[in-house]
Amino acid sequence: MSKQKAIYQQKVTNQAKKRILNGNPLIQPADCIDLKLMNQWVDFVDEKNNWLAQGYLGKQNKGVGWILSLTKCEFDQAFFTQKFQKAKQKRSAFFSQDLTTAFRLVNGEGDGLGGITIDYYQGYAVISWYNETIYQVKELILKAFLTVYPDTLGIYEKNRFETTLPETQHIYGKAAPEPLIIKENGIQYATYLNEGWMTGIFLDQKEVRNYLASGFASGKKVLNMFSYTGAFSIASAMGGALSTTSVDLAKRSLPKTKEQFSINGIDPASQKIHVIDTFDYFHYAQKKGLTFDLIILDPPSFARNGKKVFSVAKNYGQLIADSLPILSKKGWIVASTNAANVSVKRFKQMIEQELKGKVQSYQLVQTFQLPIDFTVLPTFEQGNYLKVFIYQIVR
Repeated sequence: MSKQKAIYQQKVTNQAKKRILNGNPLIQPADCIDLKLMNQWVDFVDEKNNWLAQGYLGKQNKGVGWILSLTKCEFDQAFFTQKFQKAKQKRSAFFSQDLTTAFRLVNGEGDGLGGITIDYYQGYAVISWYNETIYQVKELILKAFLTVYPDTLGIYEKNRFETTLPETQHIYGKAAPEPLIIKENGIQYATYLNEGWMTGIFLDQKEVRNYLASGFASGKKVLNMFSYTGAFSIASAMGGALSTTSVDLAKRSLPKTKEQFSINGIDPASQKIHVIDTFDYFHYAQKKGLTFDLIILDPPSFARNGKKVFSVAKNYGQLIADSLPILSKKGWIVASTNAANVSVKRFKQMIEQELKGKVQSYQLVQTFQLPIDFTVLPTFEQGNYLKVFIYQIVR
């Protein structure tokens, strides 16, 4: 396929028209008048059939489509090549960093390509497809990508939409070693590019890990809840933490976290790693009289454990409440979420509602959102999904 034309029209409401012209690229079901098409490349027109923009319709976890161009064009190899070239220019400084060898190359709508992200892992690329429509032009996108990044050693894809395709597969070049050891601010992390949707590290948290490793965790007893492969724990330990305790329900977290410590020259036996439900651990720690100077709370946006259901939007405040009894008299909480449906203002309210009246004082001492390689549009606040607030608390 040499190019993909927008040959259908989709009419949108006047309200949607205003958002589109103001630079918001996401199309929601309510934006569309008489929505019948799906998985199609389309011209978006207003209620009077005036041309507005070009893009596509494709069902995914965010809305039903994306605007890719506010001028008439063809979605050919040259179109995608230009997008990749612009994205690469923004990130030129990252390619000359010896201490960090994994970062984001294309951040979806932030780089004008809603529905796709591409990450760099020490010479390898990982492409995530979020809907069937963008996947239709996979070959075009791969050709364009390799035009801009001809030295790519190998490419993996993650299929994050409803499909019979594998969740992940190697699609080009050499296979990466397992594990592939990458560096981030001088710390090593073991990654696996062909294990499901996740690779072993969330690259969007690099600035938070660097903050921990650069002295913030020094001399502190650190509790890392929802620890996954223990990346926050490793960063804390490398930053001089007195001790680290990692807690995650997934059984894989134990060997994965041990591996992360080992490749950085830290004996895993010197750290505590628990495979247990997070809420059960809160009760266990309180019963045992354990306290921690720094508690990291970075849960998934939504999780189910048997009959228990957790969502950040409804239940994050409970995490804060459960943390307070096991927090030192003067301690810190790192409150983090990647829930795009929770605004910065709302997340701050949820945290502080739990602190008010329960502690002597609290102060917001540091905030983080997405790092610069995760480019976001100022006209699309939802795209800046990461919110990390660090509070100092006196109980």
